[in-house]
Amino acid sequence: MIDSIDPRTGRVVERIEAGTTSADLDDLCARAEAAARELTALGRAGRARLLRSMAGAIEDARTDLVAVADRETALGEQRLNGELTRTCYQLDLFADVVEDGAYLEATIDHAGDTPMGPRPDLRRMLVPLGPVAVFGASNFPFAFSVPGGDTASALAAGCPVVAKVHEAHPATSVRAHEALAEGAAAAGVTPDVVNLVFGREAGVDLVRHPAVQAVGFTGSLGAGRALFDVASSRPSPIPFYGELGALNTLVVCPAAAAARGEDIAAGLAASFTLGVGQFCTKPGVVLLPAGAHGETVRRSLAERVAAMSAGVMLSERTAGTYLRGTETLLGMDGVEVLARGHEAIGEGWTGVPLLLRADVASVTGALTEECFGPVLVVVEYDGEGRLLELLRRFGPALTGTVHADAADAELSALVLAQLAGTVGRVVWNGFPTGVAVAWGMHHGGPYPATTSALHTSVGTTAIRRWLRPISLQNVPQELLPDELRDVPAGAAGLVRRVDGVLTPVA
Repeated sequence: MIDSIDPRTGRVVERIEAGTTSADLDDLCARAEAAARELTALGRAGRARLLRSMAGAIEDARTDLVAVADRETALGEQRLNGELTRTCYQLDLFADVVEDGAYLEATIDHAGDTPMGPRPDLRRMLVPLGPVAVFGASNFPFAFSVPGGDTASALAAGCPVVAKVHEAHPATSVRAHEALAEGAAAAGVTPDVVNLVFGREAGVDLVRHPAVQAVGFTGSLGAGRALFDVASSRPSPIPFYGELGALNTLVVCPAAAAARGEDIAAGLAASFTLGVGQFCTKPGVVLLPAGAHGETVRRSLAERVAAMSAGVMLSERTAGTYLRGTETLLGMDGVEVLARGHEAIGEGWTGVPLLLRADVASVTGALTEECFGPVLVVVEYDGEGRLLELLRRFGPALTGTVHADAADAELSALVLAQLAGTVGRVVWNGFPTGVAVAWGMHHGGPYPATTSALHTSVGTTAIRRWLRPISLQNVPQELLPDELRDVPAGAAGLVRRVDGVLTPVA
């Protein structure tokens, strides 16, 4: 039994009668292995139809899904409708990816003579790993949960999904799974391409299960690292793609502060408090130039934060972690409060917006780590050397942001070079909250931002996580996958590398 709780009141409003025993898990994984064979048999065209059918089913269930998710997360119908639209879009986008086929990296080297001697016929492409486990995030009940990007990209690759139900939105997870199953049925595909497990113990056992070949995780550093260790310590270790947590920095260069300090402050205040600060891309520290222009940004930030009210957080655990995190920051030497929002009145779990200032000497320990929630730390730098030295104190992260004008060109180039070595995405004259689902997006970064800096969890190349290469040597044409045959039957438009040259299939 799992309680579905309204964070606005802290009260249980629904109980999900579900649990996953060891026998249940074995059965689910066996069904996932069978579904993997069906996904392979569908081919790329069949998987594209499946994804579009699932998107349609999610859209058809929009009203119910948004209502249930709002009750469980307090994120608001406007935000959740936007997230559901994104969820449908990424399912449709991965259908396009599958049809495009370039993700396969199909390569043909015909037999022949080379400077090193005779070469056999070699054909290489990427193939699905098999069933994968997905652990969704509390702050995105659609886009990073049961019907989210991990699921969409895995299905596109040909990998069935067994998803762990998140305790913060169990009813939403169940309703979303029902919609995905309806979409699969409408496409003539077994609903076992996506299934659910309930409970933390079942989640750990899922990572250990020999049928599972990879894991996608979005969540806290502690939980993600624990599961990563489980995946790595299996008799046969498997890839664990964890988006964990890190402190995202935002740098304001002097000329930008002088020219548009008020605008930067307005955008930054909105960014770090968006969704009550419950975004993995939330800017957690801002580096301002010392002096009058930096003071303009700082004063404007303080005025805006002081006028804000507390917001409802996702769960009791999230609110408690935020409270403990801010208490730790406030207890550090050299840290002072610049502004605090208004406390909330009510029974629910809330977070109060908080703007802090830290001396340069105090930037260590907790001040260099993520505090999940609506808190921002201001640190002032005096000169280029101090700014670059400060940046080196902050570890890898998902994002790094730079606000710079033409007069900042020399300094901003140095900042860009520094950030490019430590983050997965550099944002220029903007704000990092918000991740586009696109071909050019990378949402990742070196540990502890993620467990694999090589891959993204957002955007089309997310599919690469669920694939492995295979090379076929001198295999007869009739036994080759269609994409590797000399004259493929259903791969028109597919671009392959044939004898070293990129060549479209006619």
